[in-house]
Formats: sequence, structure tokens, C-alpha cells
Amino acid sequence: MSDAAQPTAAEVRAAAEAVKTALDRHLAAVERRSGEDDPAVYEAFNKLAAAAEAYDELLYDRYDEVTPFEIPGAEDTLPPYTGPEEPNALSVLIRRDYAVAEPQRLLAQAQRIEAADEDSTDAETASTIHGALGILFGEFEPDEIASRHKEFGLEEGDSTLWVTATEESADPGEWLEAPFEAVDPQSVVCRFDVSAVFDDDEPDDEDIPGHLEDELDLDEDEDLEPLDADRR
Repeated sequence: MSDAAQPTAAEVRAAAEAVKTALDRHLAAVERRSGEDDPAVYEAFNKLAAAAEAYDELLYDRYDEVTPFEIPGAEDTLPPYTGPEEPNALSVLIRRDYAVAEPQRLLAQAQRIEAADEDSTDAETASTIHGALGILFGEFEPDEIASRHKEFGLEEGDSTLWVTATEESADPGEWLEAPFEAVDPQSVVCRFDVSAVFDDDEPDDEDIPGHLEDELDLDEDEDLEPLDADRR
């Protein structure tokens, strides 16, 4: 950045004062909060985040320094909760992404499951990735697949879990045709996200335990241990 474009010392000082003011207002809002999801606290939080970000940027542009803290911006938070104060029902929405990292492993495991199923009549199902995935998710619960994904040749991606509150339970079959439509973010009680973007440092090779390193280096032609299809 050129000297002409740099903020002045007075602008940096003013931004620091804005952070102090926003911090005081946030504390006051917290002290006066009317409930766990008070909109006033949410608004004060966002103003504090914006003021801190502006100060951090000016401080860096002027002095090549940064603050020792990070406050997530408004786009990283949920909107204020406007759902029922005493929910009578809730919905849990989960999305987990996987990459098919080892297709041959996936196919081999699906074929083992199919071979152990005496009622199976379609021998071609486990010969395609599409069919193998259907067998896998038909045999095991999603939580077990999440904990054993490497056994099935899958690689974890992002995942998120939303808990939403409602006044009444949905009627049987009401939302099955479009289960993820019409989700109101303001009815979300809490959410939990997992993503590689949250990882600050990638582990070095020497930090990987030996038994995991061996697992990561499995050859596609290596014999696979049979799955215990009864584990659910």
C-alpha cells in the first residue's frame, strides 16, 4: 500500500476508540439481556465484531501490526432466534460430505456385505459405485459410517448439524418429499460445523502415528478384513 493510501494515526486512534465504545455497549447489552437469545446482545455483538475488524485492518495498514484476538463477523453467526420460547418439537438436520477416495475398497466391502446377505438377488448391484454406496448406507447407520469411513474407502469432507425448534411435530410423511426445504435459520437453536478450513495447522508426516501411516498407505490390492455386518 502506498503512503498516500495509508490511514492516518488519528484514524487508527478513532477506530480503537470505536472498539472501546462497542465493547462497553456489548457488555451493557449482556448485563441487560432478557433471555439466552436476546436480539440486543446479537446486535451489540455484530457491532463489536465490525469495529474490531475495522480497527485490525487500519492498525495493519498503518503500523503493520495485528490484534491478538479474532471476533467472527456477522456472516459467521446465526441470525437472532425467533422460534418458540418453549419448543414442543425439534428437528435435527445433518449433512456430511465424503469423497470416494478408494473406489476399489468401497466396491470390495460392498461385495462382502452382499455376499453375506442370503436374501440378495441382484448380483450386479455391488459392481458399481452407485450400487455399492446404496448397499453401504443400507447396511450401516450414518454414525457408524462416519466413524469407520476409511474402512469403506471414503474420505471425510465438511459436516454440519442444525437443531431447529418448532411448535408442533410434523405430520407423518409431511416433509419427506423435500426434507431440507423451508428451513428457517431463525428457528435454529444451535449448530455444529466441522471443516478443514477451521484447521490452523496441517500435521507433519512425523506427527502421524505409525499405525495410521500404515493405514493411509494401504495398497489397493491388499486383502481386506471382512466387515462385521452385524455391527450397527
